[in-house]
Amino acid sequence: MRLLLVEDDDHVAAALSAVLARHGFAVTHARNGSEALQALLPDTGTPFGVVLLDLGLPDQDGFEVCGRIRKLTSTPVIMVTARADVRSRIHGLNLGADDYVVKPYDTGELLARIHAVFRRTVPGEEAEETAAGGEREPVRLGAVRIDLLTRRVSVRGVPVQLTRKEFDLLAALVQAGGDAITREALMESIWDTSWIGASRTLDVHVSALRTKLGRPGLIETVRGIGYRIRDGG
Repeated sequence: MRLLLVEDDDHVAAALSAVLARHGFAVTHARNGSEALQALLPDTGTPFGVVLLDLGLPDQDGFEVCGRIRKLTSTPVIMVTARADVRSRIHGLNLGADDYVVKPYDTGELLARIHAVFRRTVPGEEAEETAAGGEREPVRLGAVRIDLLTRRVSVRGVPVQLTRKEFDLLAALVQAGGDAITREALMESIWDTSWIGASRTLDVHVSALRTKLGRPGLIETVRGIGYRIRDGG
Protein backbone atom coordinates (compact mmCIF):
# COMPACT_ATOMS: atom_id res chain seq x y z
CA MET A 1 0.00 0.00 0.00
CA ARG A 2 1.23 3.51 -0.80
CA LEU A 3 1.11 5.78 2.24
CA LEU A 4 1.61 9.54 2.42
CA LEU A 5 3.31 10.70 5.62
CA VAL A 6 2.91 14.43 6.27
CA GLU A 7 5.43 15.30 8.98
CA ASP A 8 7.74 18.31 9.29
CA ASP A 9 10.23 16.64 11.68
CA ASP A 10 12.70 14.69 9.52
CA HIS A 11 13.90 12.55 12.42
CA VAL A 12 10.37 11.50 13.37
CA ALA A 13 9.51 10.88 9.70
CA ALA A 14 12.63 8.77 9.11
CA ALA A 15 11.98 6.56 12.13
CA LEU A 16 8.30 6.05 11.32
CA SER A 17 9.01 5.51 7.61
CA ALA A 18 11.46 2.73 8.49
CA VAL A 19 8.85 0.99 10.66
CA LEU A 20 6.16 1.34 7.98
CA ALA A 21 8.49 0.04 5.27
CA ARG A 22 9.20 -3.07 7.33
CA HIS A 23 5.46 -3.72 7.32
CA GLY A 24 5.12 -3.48 3.55
CA PHE A 25 4.16 0.18 3.07
CA ALA A 26 5.64 2.32 0.31
CA VAL A 27 6.03 5.66 2.10
CA THR A 28 6.15 9.11 0.51
CA HIS A 29 7.24 11.86 2.91
CA ALA A 30 5.79 15.37 2.62
CA ARG A 31 7.35 17.99 4.93
CA ASN A 32 4.56 20.54 4.73
CA GLY A 33 1.00 21.05 3.60
CA SER A 34 1.90 22.25 0.12
CA GLU A 35 3.98 19.14 -0.60
CA ALA A 36 1.18 16.95 0.70
CA LEU A 37 -1.47 18.54 -1.50
CA GLN A 38 0.83 18.36 -4.53
CA ALA A 39 1.43 14.64 -3.92
CA LEU A 40 -2.32 14.00 -3.78
CA LEU A 41 -3.14 15.56 -7.15
CA PRO A 42 -4.94 13.06 -9.43
CA ASP A 43 -2.14 12.91 -12.03
CA THR A 44 0.69 11.97 -9.66
CA GLY A 45 0.57 8.18 -10.15
CA THR A 46 -0.89 5.31 -8.11
CA PRO A 47 -3.29 6.65 -5.46
CA PHE A 48 -2.33 6.56 -1.80
CA GLY A 49 -4.11 4.11 0.46
CA VAL A 50 -3.88 6.29 3.58
CA VAL A 51 -2.57 9.73 4.63
CA LEU A 52 -0.92 10.18 8.04
CA LEU A 53 -1.27 13.89 8.76
CA ASP A 54 0.58 15.81 11.47
CA LEU A 55 -1.17 19.03 12.51
CA GLY A 56 1.86 21.17 13.38
CA LEU A 57 3.07 21.98 9.87
CA PRO A 58 5.35 24.93 9.05
CA ASP A 59 3.39 26.46 6.17
CA GLN A 60 -0.25 25.95 7.17
CA ASP A 61 -2.30 24.39 9.92
CA GLY A 62 -2.96 20.66 9.58
CA PHE A 63 -6.68 21.20 10.01
CA GLU A 64 -6.66 23.46 6.95
CA VAL A 65 -4.67 20.85 5.02
CA CYS A 66 -7.22 18.17 5.94
CA GLY A 67 -10.05 20.32 4.62
CA ARG A 68 -8.18 20.82 1.34
CA ILE A 69 -7.40 17.12 1.06
CA ARG A 70 -11.09 16.36 1.32
CA LYS A 71 -11.73 18.62 -1.68
CA LEU A 72 -9.12 16.70 -3.70
CA THR A 73 -9.69 13.07 -2.77
CA SER A 74 -11.55 10.60 -0.56
CA THR A 75 -8.27 8.97 0.53
CA PRO A 76 -8.50 8.02 4.23
CA VAL A 77 -6.80 10.53 6.55
CA ILE A 78 -5.46 9.71 10.00
CA MET A 79 -4.43 12.73 12.04
CA VAL A 80 -1.30 11.95 14.08
CA THR A 81 -0.61 14.73 16.54
CA ALA A 82 0.33 15.74 20.07
CA ARG A 83 -2.93 17.72 20.41
CA ALA A 84 -4.84 15.52 22.82
CA ASP A 85 -7.76 17.79 23.75
CA VAL A 86 -11.27 16.69 22.89
CA ARG A 87 -12.08 19.85 20.92
CA SER A 88 -9.19 19.19 18.52
CA ARG A 89 -10.30 15.58 18.07
CA ILE A 90 -13.86 16.61 17.31
CA HIS A 91 -12.73 19.38 14.95
CA GLY A 92 -10.46 17.00 13.04
CA LEU A 93 -13.15 14.37 12.62
CA ASN A 94 -15.70 16.98 11.57
CA LEU A 95 -13.28 18.18 8.88
CA GLY A 96 -13.22 14.72 7.38
CA ALA A 97 -10.43 12.87 9.15
CA ASP A 98 -11.14 9.14 9.41
CA ASP A 99 -9.23 8.67 12.67
CA TYR A 100 -7.22 10.66 15.20
CA VAL A 101 -4.11 9.27 16.97
CA VAL A 102 -2.36 11.15 19.76
CA LYS A 103 1.43 11.20 20.14
CA PRO A 104 3.20 9.40 21.69
CA TYR A 105 1.46 6.36 20.27
CA ASP A 106 2.02 2.62 20.27
CA THR A 107 3.37 1.51 16.88
CA GLY A 108 1.26 -1.63 16.85
CA GLU A 109 -1.85 0.43 17.52
CA LEU A 110 -1.02 2.84 14.70
CA LEU A 111 -0.57 -0.06 12.27
CA ALA A 112 -3.88 -1.56 13.36
CA ARG A 113 -5.64 1.76 12.88
CA ILE A 114 -4.14 2.19 9.39
CA HIS A 115 -5.47 -1.20 8.30
CA ALA A 116 -8.82 -0.64 10.00
CA VAL A 117 -9.38 2.71 8.29
CA PHE A 118 -8.39 1.25 4.95
CA ARG A 119 -10.77 -1.70 5.32
CA ARG A 120 -13.65 0.62 6.20
CA THR A 121 -13.15 2.90 3.21
CA VAL A 122 -12.19 0.50 0.39
CA PRO A 123 -14.35 -2.37 -0.96
CA GLY A 124 -13.47 -5.76 0.51
CA GLU A 125 -11.47 -7.54 -2.21
CA GLU A 126 -9.70 -4.38 -3.32
CA ALA A 127 -8.77 -3.58 0.30
CA GLU A 128 -7.35 -7.05 0.87
CA GLU A 129 -5.26 -6.95 -2.30
CA THR A 130 -3.98 -3.42 -1.76
CA ALA A 131 -3.29 -3.87 1.94
CA ALA A 132 -1.20 -6.91 1.13
CA GLY A 133 0.75 -4.67 -1.26
CA GLY A 134 4.00 -6.24 -2.29
CA GLU A 135 3.74 -8.86 0.45
CA ARG A 136 2.36 -11.58 -1.80
CA GLU A 137 4.59 -14.20 -0.19
CA PRO A 138 2.77 -15.93 2.68
CA VAL A 139 3.93 -15.24 6.23
CA ARG A 140 5.46 -18.29 7.91
CA LEU A 141 5.55 -18.62 11.68
CA GLY A 142 7.05 -22.04 12.25
CA ALA A 143 4.52 -24.58 11.02
CA VAL A 144 1.86 -21.90 10.51
CA ARG A 145 1.47 -20.41 7.02
CA ILE A 146 -0.63 -17.24 6.65
CA ASP A 147 -1.51 -15.84 3.22
CA LEU A 148 -2.71 -12.29 3.78
CA LEU A 149 -3.79 -11.90 0.15
CA THR A 150 -5.96 -15.01 -0.21
CA ARG A 151 -6.88 -15.12 3.50
CA ARG A 152 -5.84 -18.77 3.76
CA VAL A 153 -4.15 -20.31 6.79
CA SER A 154 -2.57 -23.73 7.14
CA VAL A 155 -0.61 -25.63 9.78
CA ARG A 156 1.93 -28.17 8.47
CA GLY A 157 0.18 -28.00 5.13
CA VAL A 158 -3.28 -28.70 6.52
CA PRO A 159 -5.82 -25.90 5.89
CA VAL A 160 -7.28 -24.26 8.99
CA GLN A 161 -10.78 -22.82 8.74
CA LEU A 162 -11.00 -19.42 10.43
CA THR A 163 -13.99 -17.13 10.71
CA ARG A 164 -13.69 -13.70 9.10
CA LYS A 165 -13.11 -12.02 12.47
CA GLU A 166 -10.57 -14.64 13.52
CA PHE A 167 -8.57 -14.04 10.35
CA ASP A 168 -8.84 -10.25 10.70
CA LEU A 169 -7.51 -10.52 14.24
CA LEU A 170 -4.64 -12.81 13.21
CA ALA A 171 -3.77 -10.55 10.26
CA ALA A 172 -3.70 -7.43 12.46
CA LEU A 173 -1.29 -9.11 14.87
CA VAL A 174 0.90 -10.47 12.07
CA GLN A 175 1.08 -7.09 10.33
CA ALA A 176 2.24 -5.50 13.58
CA GLY A 177 5.38 -7.60 13.23
CA GLY A 178 5.75 -8.57 16.87
CA ASP A 179 4.75 -5.19 18.29
CA ALA A 180 2.08 -5.33 20.97
CA ILE A 181 -1.36 -3.99 20.03
CA THR A 182 -3.59 -2.67 22.75
CA ARG A 183 -6.91 -4.34 23.48
CA GLU A 184 -8.70 -1.09 22.65
CA ALA A 185 -7.01 -0.80 19.26
CA LEU A 186 -7.85 -4.41 18.37
CA MET A 187 -11.50 -3.98 19.39
CA GLU A 188 -11.81 -0.81 17.35
CA SER A 189 -9.93 -2.30 14.40
CA ILE A 190 -11.75 -5.64 14.21
CA TRP A 191 -15.17 -4.89 15.71
CA ASP A 192 -15.28 -1.14 15.08
CA THR A 193 -16.02 -0.44 18.74
CA SER A 194 -14.18 0.57 21.89
CA TRP A 195 -17.05 -0.71 24.09
CA ILE A 196 -15.56 -2.48 27.09
CA GLY A 197 -18.10 -5.28 26.66
CA ALA A 198 -16.32 -6.32 23.45
CA SER A 199 -13.25 -7.21 25.50
CA ARG A 200 -14.66 -10.66 26.26
CA THR A 201 -15.30 -11.21 22.55
CA LEU A 202 -11.65 -10.40 21.84
CA ASP A 203 -10.48 -12.93 24.43
CA VAL A 204 -12.75 -15.62 22.98
CA HIS A 205 -11.36 -15.05 19.48
CA VAL A 206 -7.76 -15.16 20.73
CA SER A 207 -8.52 -18.43 22.53
CA ALA A 208 -10.09 -19.87 19.36
CA LEU A 209 -7.04 -18.92 17.30
CA ARG A 210 -4.66 -20.52 19.78
CA THR A 211 -6.69 -23.73 19.67
CA LYS A 212 -7.15 -23.88 15.90
CA LEU A 213 -3.50 -23.10 15.16
CA GLY A 214 -2.29 -25.56 17.76
CA ARG A 215 0.30 -23.14 19.10
CA PRO A 216 -0.94 -21.50 22.31
CA GLY A 217 2.24 -19.42 22.60
CA LEU A 218 1.95 -17.92 19.12
CA ILE A 219 -0.31 -15.13 20.40
CA GLU A 220 1.20 -13.72 23.57
CA THR A 221 -0.79 -11.83 26.19
CA VAL A 222 1.02 -8.61 27.09
CA ARG A 223 -0.25 -7.91 30.58
CA GLY A 224 -1.95 -4.55 30.95
CA ILE A 225 -1.67 -3.81 27.22
CA GLY A 226 -3.04 -6.40 24.81
CA TYR A 227 -1.60 -9.03 22.50
CA ARG A 228 1.29 -9.64 20.10
CA ILE A 229 2.60 -12.37 17.81
CA ARG A 230 5.56 -14.40 19.06
CA ASP A 231 7.34 -16.14 16.20
CA GLY A 232 8.91 -18.56 18.63
CA GLY A 233 5.59 -19.38 20.31
